[in-house]
Amino acid sequence: MKVLITGSHGLIGSELVWQLRTMGHEPVEWKRGSTVTSADLETVDAIVNLAGATTGKLPWTKKYKDELIQSRLRTTQMLVDAINGCQNPPKVLVSGSASGFYGDTGENIATEETPKGTGFLSDLASQWEAIASQANIRVVIIRTTMVMSRKLGALGRLLPLIKLGIAGPLGSGKQWWAWISLPDEVRAIIHLIKTESASGVFNLTAPESATCTQVINSLGKQLKRPTLIPVPAFALRLAFGEGADELLLCNQKMTADKLLSTGFEFLHPTLEQASAWVIKNPAE
Repeated sequence: MKVLITGSHGLIGSELVWQLRTMGHEPVEWKRGSTVTSADLETVDAIVNLAGATTGKLPWTKKYKDELIQSRLRTTQMLVDAINGCQNPPKVLVSGSASGFYGDTGENIATEETPKGTGFLSDLASQWEAIASQANIRVVIIRTTMVMSRKLGALGRLLPLIKLGIAGPLGSGKQWWAWISLPDEVRAIIHLIKTESASGVFNLTAPESATCTQVINSLGKQLKRPTLIPVPAFALRLAFGEGADELLLCNQKMTADKLLSTGFEFLHPTLEQASAWVIKNPAE
């Protein structure tokens, strides 16, 4: 397959490029700031749209919020316009979204049918999905959650602290954190490209639920380090503003049932397996 990828230099995008090449496919990396036209897509089999400034850069200033919005919406609209102008369009658009769509789910489990929540990330994800859904081809929306990686992403700041033995629960630590390993995130994307019956929204999350404390303790166990020093919620809010509530302190408990129903098999279905991969495998 020839696959056009936006956001190819990010955490997920770079792994996607590597996995596609390893499998013998041809990834085409879109350069940020360049234009995609209908002519560019005539020979492309699939598009994976991962463009967007990172939400992990905290706190969110008014200016940075605008960048978060525009970096997603403008690129997605450009792709949709190009797709809809094609004589021979790609077969599928896999477009990014986020678990933030659901807002704080409390103790409830979020399925793909769960209504939109509240908050900045929920509003942004909703707008992002609405634009992608206008493409006149098969569209798959991937609501991605915390991606567990060896050196980047959500754990990039946390792992060094755990290694030093000076990490612990964030806030109460009882909040639910949906998670997925980086290899499984990308394997799921490729699986959904290839599964012609797959369309609409999919939660990209591991099947095992875990709390913040359980995630941090699992990583500490693999590193043989204590994880007893909590970070109070007020300190997180003071340092990171509303991003603390929407990214670190909110509950997001999600089901992977729809993804599993397509025949996808996880490499790391349990938190213990994912933590072992993060800690024990050599750095890429």
